[in-house]
Amino acid sequence: MDEELRDGGAADVAGMSALDIVDWRLRTFALYDEVRRLARDDPFQAHVHWRRTRDHLFGTHPASALTPAAKQGFTGLDTAEYDPAFRFHARLTPEGSGQELTVRTGTDGDVPFRRLGTFELPGLGSLAVWRLRSYGGGIFVPFRDATAGKEGGSYGAGRYLLDTIKGAFHGTRSTGEDEEFVLDFNFAYNPSCAYNEAWACPLAGPDNRLAAEVPVGELYVPAP
Repeated sequence: MDEELRDGGAADVAGMSALDIVDWRLRTFALYDEVRRLARDDPFQAHVHWRRTRDHLFGTHPASALTPAAKQGFTGLDTAEYDPAFRFHARLTPEGSGQELTVRTGTDGDVPFRRLGTFELPGLGSLAVWRLRSYGGGIFVPFRDATAGKEGGSYGAGRYLLDTIKGAFHGTRSTGEDEEFVLDFNFAYNPSCAYNEAWACPLAGPDNRLAAEVPVGELYVPAP
């Protein structure tokens, strides 16, 4: 699901306009196009490019989730080094498919999701895969792992693995009989509300919580 500014939230983000938000989204889609292309040959270099581009956008773009105060002295997001052990190819199984989920938000009202199935991830557990059943559509996979809320860990409410409405998607590969999704936790990122409560964000529910630690991707250091 696309994150939205809460009612009146634009007033909390100095200088942001509707065109700024459009430009941010276009740049984000372009970034993931580049990441998918680079990752075909070298996921590590794709990750380097992803980190550098996001750091630049967060630090300079008017539609960044960072507040103007947070941008002062900003040197980059806290993102772990690439670890290939957290890159998976997973088949979408039908387990749980058809389950309905409604997320209440302050901006979009009640947002409906329908479960497409489940990803089974060796050593980590399982994650529900959701389809947004309203404007924009798309596949959405949030998750919360055992590092959440811990010092040096990840955002307490969870992170996003896939969100195709924003272009956050790493592609698929065909194995002959099945189509497998590329799931790379090294590219996991925090929702905008982690940095600014002016944003409303859907978060990981019970079927998207992992008991294992995922110490890669974007981590979280609370603002002082």
